[in-house]
Amino acid sequence: MESQPWSRLTTRVLAPNPGPMTLDGTNTYVLRAPGADAAVVVDPGPEVSEHLDRIEALGPVELILLTHHHADHVEAAPALAARTGATVRAMEPTLCIDAPPLRDDEEIDAGGTRIVVLATPGHTSDSVCFHLPDDGALDSAEPIGSVLTGDTILGRGTTILAQAEGALHDYLASLERLRDLPRAQLVLPAHGPKLPNLRTIAGRYHGHRHLRLIEIQRALKSLGAEPSRDAQVVSQVTDIVYAGLNPAVRFAAEASTAAHLEYLVGR
Repeated sequence: MESQPWSRLTTRVLAPNPGPMTLDGTNTYVLRAPGADAAVVVDPGPEVSEHLDRIEALGPVELILLTHHHADHVEAAPALAARTGATVRAMEPTLCIDAPPLRDDEEIDAGGTRIVVLATPGHTSDSVCFHLPDDGALDSAEPIGSVLTGDTILGRGTTILAQAEGALHDYLASLERLRDLPRAQLVLPAHGPKLPNLRTIAGRYHGHRHLRLIEIQRALKSLGAEPSRDAQVVSQVTDIVYAGLNPAVRFAAEASTAAHLEYLVGR
């Protein structure tokens, strides 16, 4: 699988785990400023020896950061930590190795650059993004900033709100936070291609969720049902809103429907 620079401070190493939920695979990021002695690895991905070899081939690693606890992001963290001696940090304490949990708005100095932690719950309760305010496009010296968005914003399509973990009201607030973030143009997602304009993409995601709410309300009306957490209601609404859906991602659609219904129940 390929490794390639995606911005002035990042190299993307694509993990060999493509699929309906992971798209081309997990984007592992190696962060290092020119002249830095060691790098930061974000989301080491699945524990596949060849993938870890490609990460290590880019040089010493001092820190491993995790955007959230899903296995396609974190499975390789203990193995990479053992191989490199790096510490591991995440919002979820049980994922940390020899280091404290991440804190919202914390500024980390590692890899020769600044990394600002942004708590962005919604996809999961422990989701974070990493803001690199000094990053820039490969073809420009201007520091326009980038954000490693994990699964909060993807390079293609939209993310799921994990059932029993994600919450739509949190997710909308997280999108608003990203939309309004200064000096943060480049979107570096955990799945799919990089994107050029965070403000535009976050606004588009925010609008998509509101349109989905309208569709779900219309589906409820056609069923003569009220917003409910009931599994049958979730299934029936999913049938209407996601008609013709690939069965391989049915569970994700039901999770998203459930999150939207939960939001409507609470209004």
